[in-house]
Amino acid sequence: MRTEPLTLATDNAAAFWTAVGQARGYALTRRPGFLAVDGDDQAGLRILLLRGHPSGDDLSELIALVRKYAGGRVVVEDAFGSVDMSPLGLAARQLPVMIRRPGPPMPAPAVEVSRVTSPDELQTAERIVVDGFALEHFQPYRPGVVFPPALLDRVELYLAAVDGTPAGACLAIPDAGAVGLYWVTTMPEFRSRGVGRSIMHEVLNRFDTLPMILTASRAGRPLYESLGFETIVDATWWVQPGV
Repeated sequence: MRTEPLTLATDNAAAFWTAVGQARGYALTRRPGFLAVDGDDQAGLRILLLRGHPSGDDLSELIALVRKYAGGRVVVEDAFGSVDMSPLGLAARQLPVMIRRPGPPMPAPAVEVSRVTSPDELQTAERIVVDGFALEHFQPYRPGVVFPPALLDRVELYLAAVDGTPAGACLAIPDAGAVGLYWVTTMPEFRSRGVGRSIMHEVLNRFDTLPMILTASRAGRPLYESLGFETIVDATWWVQPGV
């Protein structure tokens, strides 16, 4: 039976946050309706809705977790549009969840793209994501906080280089149903030079038998659409304003 695209996306996102949370040593709470990654004061709380309209017990527990972080960093990802977090002081923003079904091979990357295999390469990818993706809550940058060494055993990471200089990175989570891409990043000084497209060509050719899932930024959406990605849904992200 064919799995619905939104289920593929949420299941993969759960695999991603589970891998990240476990590598960082965070507490994870898994319920039928949600996954919560309870980080430190810097990372905050991340909650992913796994299905629409969580049960009364799940919703009560979810609300209690959000209240525990009152005034701190909270992100609730709701691709189903099934909860209203505004009474808890969270504000809604919309981001498109996109899918690309397997298709013809992509051209070879225009710049060098390679898989991360060493601790030094992992630290390089981490620095690119923290600085280039603007993970401001992880500034000032400290090695091994966002990408602990244990993460390399749980995910695949890729680095792009222009004339030998690190220029971009991304993280991939392959599971049984799809491949999820996260933190596709190009450093500002290398933007508009084909780095992001080269990363996408590399991973699309590597994972050519599975659907690919990602959540797009406004800036990245045109690139993904040009590669054959289609929007599944505009997901609601509930965030703490100003944090």
